[in-house]
Amino acid sequence: MEVVLSIRRVKKGPGRRPQSAKRQRFMELRARGWSILAAAREVGVSRTAGNNWSRGYKIYRHGQVVKTVAPLDRLLVRQISARFLSLEERIVIADLRQAGMTVRGIAVQTGRAPSTISRELRRNARARGPYRPFEAHTKAAGRRARHPKSRLETNIELRRIVGEGLAVRWSPAQISRHLRGKFPARPEMWLCHESIYRAVYEPGSALVRPSPLAPHRTSPLRTGRDHRRAHQKTDRRRPRFEQPVLTIHDRPFAPEDRSTPGEWEGDLIIGKNQGSAIGTLVERTTRTIRLLHLTARDSETLQVALEKRMSDLPPSLLRSITWDQGIEMARHLSIATALNTKIYFCDSHSPWQRGSNENSNGLLRDYFPKGTDLSAHPPEHLLAVENELNNRPRLVLGDRVPANLFAALLLSPEHQVLRR
Repeated sequence: MEVVLSIRRVKKGPGRRPQSAKRQRFMELRARGWSILAAAREVGVSRTAGNNWSRGYKIYRHGQVVKTVAPLDRLLVRQISARFLSLEERIVIADLRQAGMTVRGIAVQTGRAPSTISRELRRNARARGPYRPFEAHTKAAGRRARHPKSRLETNIELRRIVGEGLAVRWSPAQISRHLRGKFPARPEMWLCHESIYRAVYEPGSALVRPSPLAPHRTSPLRTGRDHRRAHQKTDRRRPRFEQPVLTIHDRPFAPEDRSTPGEWEGDLIIGKNQGSAIGTLVERTTRTIRLLHLTARDSETLQVALEKRMSDLPPSLLRSITWDQGIEMARHLSIATALNTKIYFCDSHSPWQRGSNENSNGLLRDYFPKGTDLSAHPPEHLLAVENELNNRPRLVLGDRVPANLFAALLLSPEHQVLRR
């Protein structure tokens, strides 16, 4: 009987699909100490593919995790002994089996013992379905792997103490020091903090459970993470903003100097679950407030809103904008060019450097409370709030109204400095 073999190629795919030359080379470079990015570039794949191969990934559906794909198993891409069936041999077995050849006939064609073919089909063929070579190869690699049990799995007392510490939200480092202090003469009860982190990050870990006093936090870690975050060297991090960046220290006036009009401070007030935002701008001299209606919280939306809202001002009343280090201002160079102004950034965790804007955001929370959906407010409502605040007398202005002071600046031929 003449058998026609298929010429199908080895399937490609992410995660734990069978070996390919690129995956094999990638894992070899990683074993030699190469970074994920460098190894990915060397073999010609994207950085995302390299991250998926090294760390695994999650598959989401409707905002819920439906599957966790484990990191690429090194046994799937490593060169193995000839006594094990290779992926190519499994593909041939699948083709011959589908063509109706017997076990002994397959053994003759592949040069393997009939018992080897019989065992392969018995282990990996589905009860009511065809033999799948790719799935069989993955299962075989899993059987070859050695999974030694950790100390937390074998030592019940140690696991109980670690679980109790995590339940009261102790950090892994605190638990590690506690174990050494409590059991100074029992090294088998010692555990480094990295071992605790690995146990917490293990998929389906029993240590990930809400604590009695903080049931809203599912992770026992203070960071709230259930997986390890990638760390990068400082020189490899991508810059947050377009370069170059002007800081608040580059401004030509001191923070307490408010004598020159046209210097603005800006920020965002954030809505429920970080899902909505409103842009806020305050003129430092007159405390005039302007609000930006944002349909999304990203740099492109903010750029369009800023250019539309501030383009009506003369250059002398739009000298600069001082902003927080939020990623929404990533296009600051484009915004500065379009508005013909300068944009300065405050220092990290220094809200007092935008004192007027922080005070105005507090006033705006009367209209837009925290924990509410800010996207529900149309532009007309934002304009009404803006007008109401700008027509409120301010003690810092000598009970004058910001709207009147700003109107006087607009009517002034040279937009001179206001005198109190």
